[in-house]
Amino acid sequence: MNKIESSFLNKNQFGKDFLWGVSTAAFQIEGAHDSDGKGSSIWDVFTSQKGKIKNGHHAITACDFYNSYQDDIGLIKELNIPNFRFSISWPRIMPTGIYPINQAGIDYYNKIIDSLLNSGIEPWITLYHWDLPHDLEVKGGWTNRESVSWFKDYVEVCVQYFGDRVKNWMVINEPSVFTGAGYFLGIHAPGKKGITNYLKAMHHVTLATAAGAKIIRERISDANIGTTFSCTHIEPATESSKDVEAAKRVDTLLNRTFIEPILGLGYPQKDLPVLKKLNNYILDDDLKNLDFDFDFIGLQCYTREVVKSAMLIPYIGAELVSAEKRNVISTDMGWEVYPPAMYHILKKFNEYEGIRKIIVTENGAAFPDTVQNGKVHDIKRTHFIQDNLEQILKAKQDGLNVDGYFVWTLTDNFEWAEGYNARFGLIHVDFETQKRTIKNSGLWFKDFLS
Repeated sequence: MNKIESSFLNKNQFGKDFLWGVSTAAFQIEGAHDSDGKGSSIWDVFTSQKGKIKNGHHAITACDFYNSYQDDIGLIKELNIPNFRFSISWPRIMPTGIYPINQAGIDYYNKIIDSLLNSGIEPWITLYHWDLPHDLEVKGGWTNRESVSWFKDYVEVCVQYFGDRVKNWMVINEPSVFTGAGYFLGIHAPGKKGITNYLKAMHHVTLATAAGAKIIRERISDANIGTTFSCTHIEPATESSKDVEAAKRVDTLLNRTFIEPILGLGYPQKDLPVLKKLNNYILDDDLKNLDFDFDFIGLQCYTREVVKSAMLIPYIGAELVSAEKRNVISTDMGWEVYPPAMYHILKKFNEYEGIRKIIVTENGAAFPDTVQNGKVHDIKRTHFIQDNLEQILKAKQDGLNVDGYFVWTLTDNFEWAEGYNARFGLIHVDFETQKRTIKNSGLWFKDFLS
């Protein structure tokens, strides 16, 4: 039996309270980079620099969601998707990152929220999905301890203007990725490098996560508050003690460094000694202030990584063995297609006593898609989603805590350093004409959710 025709997967198997949705991010879809008073973000600046983005792509127009949000919300409704995760662009509502606010930006997000609610779709807001106002980066960005105060003011504004209708909040998206790629490796905005930048940014972002969550809790009595983490299942390349230890260090860096402090466990310095350098930036009450009791944790899992010892690599003494080198099936991002990673990650995070509820807030795959006779036959993506849902169902049946699944992403979009080369969408976008075509994966998801 063809997998797509298989009756094995049925949304009712996940339970009536299981949450189904789709996730997006402002910078990747909105475009309108300087419309109606919007300030410049670190990504606006980064994408304007030569050689930073594949093929010189930029997000000046992106998917033009700024102007076409009503049509796209119509597509969400057409696909039977009940929950829509989107992010607020900080520089759209506070152009310089601090007061004053830009009323046109507030009005724009109010229109999105109202349009979603009028369509019977629940809004889920991500407060920070990587687009720091450039004016704040000039002052040091996340390496400046003041960033915690800047972020708190921004959260206050969002809660004041949107909190009467929005109940579901995610504070910060994938801190390990934007601090690691943006402040250590320099391959994402703002393009900074070095261990000092990284450690400062890491600590301030973690402080800001808890501080932002506390503001939401104080202002919205019935808020459902979460924050999201990028998670990767890690395995050693061999059973040698060197590879096993290397895999443990990488696992600590990628999967533990940001979640453990907010659970009140502190930074995992014992298993990743370089984190002891954080002590230079930790002030008296900081560890106490990192702790917050989130209503849910968002996990974003796409793949596994295989790790081998490499003692010449500073700080971590490890390197990844690529999917290409291992000759395994991979996506356009070079990520191995390995659905059991989802089960392993859910099992790993279920071991934390402090996590109340887990939602998979991103999962999806980039494959080359073409429109033929008005259709996109993206069978690999459909299989990827089905295989990951089977792993989530297995986790539920094994008694693990998992309460929702959001696909990344609604439409093909600007995929950061990859530009428009990596297509993750359930809906194909022709970036020349902005024409939308629902892919077969989107049609499958629609039927699954009906």
